[in-house]
Amino acid sequence: MSLNKAHIVLKHLPDNELICMVKEDCIEAFEELYYRHWKSLYSFAFKRTRSREISEEIVQEFLTNLWANRHVLVIKISFEGYIYTAIRNLVFNYMAKEARRNTYQQFIKLFNSDLDNSTEEEVYIKDLRYNLQKELNNLPSKCRSVFELSRKENKSNKQIANELGISEKTVEGHLTKALKRLRVSLNTGILMLVIMLVYG
Repeated sequence: MSLNKAHIVLKHLPDNELICMVKEDCIEAFEELYYRHWKSLYSFAFKRTRSREISEEIVQEFLTNLWANRHVLVIKISFEGYIYTAIRNLVFNYMAKEARRNTYQQFIKLFNSDLDNSTEEEVYIKDLRYNLQKELNNLPSKCRSVFELSRKENKSNKQIANELGISEKTVEGHLTKALKRLRVSLNTGILMLVIMLVYG
């Protein structure tokens, strides 16, 4: 069967049959699912993120994971229900990370503000700033670099991985390790900040 005829056949197959073929490593079936659902998934994500770049990244991440995990894929509902649930979860994860980063930025802004604080407040803020930086300095260098790129420079895990030449999984591991160390080491004031920043 020619490639053109094969494409025509695949185009008329339902999603569940294509998924079965994907599990058997059929790249053509995966490509059919990709082109069949990409636009609607992007629109679904865009309505929630209002960002073209982020929406594209979310859909691309989902589809990449779908292919990478094809051999262990278990879908208990319809494929359409499965993909929209997955995209929604990725959108929620994105929003949660943004909220944590924004909280961090607001906290640092408070530290560095020129407000006319009382002497007591100034001492307290300086103490918090000192202890936070002290604990960050005690982290392993790579772990500290990952944390600061994520929380201070607002970079995504993918951007950090590319910049440092490590995997996104390794980035996640460093962030988890950093936050666990900070939760254990810091006083109550900083602990509240760390709780708001908890990763994943």
